Amino acid sequence: MTTETAGTTVHASVLVEAPIAHAFTVFTEQMGTWWPPDHHILRGESDMIFESRVGGHIFERGADGTESRWSRVLAIDPPNRLRFSWDISPQWQIETDPGRTSEVEVTFVAEGPNRTRVDVEHRNIDRHGDGWEPLRDSVAGSEGWPKELAAFAKAAAA
Repeated sequence: MTTETAGTTVHASVLVEAPIAHAFTVFTEQMGTWWPPDHHILRGESDMIFESRVGGHIFERGADGTESRWSRVLAIDPPNRLRFSWDISPQWQIETDPGRTSEVEVTFVAEGPNRTRVDVEHRNIDRHGDGWEPLRDSVAGSEGWPKELAAFAKAAAA
């Protein structure tokens, strides 16, 4: 796994021991199996849901039915690519102004019949305004994309 930070962008990459279509499916349709529970906005137990269509959302649904929509699906091209907004402020709360959100692009590249490279580019982090640098450093740090991608790779390979 690799992670790089360049200005307002964080790049992370992981090799997954799974075919490209399976890796894409686990990333989207099975996000709740690998997204770390301590990275949820809602308190308590919740499910992670990825609506696999442009205009859909990535959101959490709590046991009581409460929803936290923290992302908008901006582009999706199975099994090669997806792009979504990061509607989470530097204070780790939902950001409702689309002009103050960043974007995450995820690409899936077959490196063989049973191996896929997954590249994440989290960009335009400065759009979040004051406090964007600690947000960038957090998503680049060991508890950010590296933790999420490690959990994803483990789930996809299972």
